[in-house]
Amino acid sequence: MRDSKYHGRKVLTELVNAGASPEILYVNKPHIGTFKLVGIVQNIRAKIAALGGEIHFQSRVTDLQIENGQVRGVTLANGKQIASNHVVLAVGHSARDTFEMLCDRGVYIEAKPFSIGFRIEHPQSLIDRCRFGDHAGHKLLGAADYKLVHHCQNGRSVYSFCMCPGGLVVAAASEPGRVVTNGMSQYSRNERNANSAIVVGITPDDYPGDPLAGIAFQRRLEAQAFELGGGTYDAPGQLVGDFLNHRPSTAFGTVIPSYTPGVRLGDLSHSLPDYAITAIREALPAFDQQIKGFAMDDAVLTGVETRTSSPIRIKRHEDYQSVNTAGLYPAGEGAGYAGGILSAGIDGIKVAEAVALSILRNCDR
Repeated sequence: MRDSKYHGRKVLTELVNAGASPEILYVNKPHIGTFKLVGIVQNIRAKIAALGGEIHFQSRVTDLQIENGQVRGVTLANGKQIASNHVVLAVGHSARDTFEMLCDRGVYIEAKPFSIGFRIEHPQSLIDRCRFGDHAGHKLLGAADYKLVHHCQNGRSVYSFCMCPGGLVVAAASEPGRVVTNGMSQYSRNERNANSAIVVGITPDDYPGDPLAGIAFQRRLEAQAFELGGGTYDAPGQLVGDFLNHRPSTAFGTVIPSYTPGVRLGDLSHSLPDYAITAIREALPAFDQQIKGFAMDDAVLTGVETRTSSPIRIKRHEDYQSVNTAGLYPAGEGAGYAGGILSAGIDGIKVAEAVALSILRNCDR
């Protein structure tokens, strides 16, 4: 197999061929834009169909057919079975029903670390001034971003994640009665606020139990956020100044949050475990030393961010097959082997190459 540098270039080239801006081939931090990505995926789908592939919509996989440790196909929700000795499992990090099915079928799964926290919003102009100084607002520079990390006294690490310049905080719940936040930026990056996740790293030691204990942990936090938001899918929120001074928020200041349907102000101190709240309270003033104004009183925290990465890993051999289910190829973010579009694309190519090699070997026998 070729190295990841080749695979990364291949992923970006295919995205450009499908409609992404050619600049992603050379800029330091490639950015496609959320709405652009929709059309790009449609173009990729059309190419797959033109090459002979099939797309089955509304065809949820509900079971794996396994015989003597070898995958034999999949069963769909409508009862249809599709036979195959090679199944690539490329689900997202929130495919909880699929993870539960795999666990029930005996596919080896293990809990893995992920992170929890909040989204934070500032005026994009503040970030631009801190990062670009007198050149802030120059059209060639665009909207500024940042990347921050702080190692706390309680042993935790807090870091910024999925920073979205000129972006929006968006709803990302995948189950009823829960609230989850995420972030996005359009290609133009011209919304009024900058946002990023401010998250604390956690490990399976924080949620001991079976391999799916991380999912149960996420669900508890998300259900609690739903209640704190008033049970209407509003997200709970708090101004940074109030959060740092241990008092509930009652009114917004200069920063108006972008989350839809809305943000219900209050006290976020009970929305995450105490160790996470303590760590974030320590990290925000530290981040202010790097970006002046980061801990501004009326910056807005919106909770909760729980889907930074998959809480499980479907362990695989060096040939990319499941360690105990031959022919099953766990791939990408949901399987615990990627953390974004580029890395997931790279992993997908490597898995596809492994499947092709397996088929060739079987043909030679």
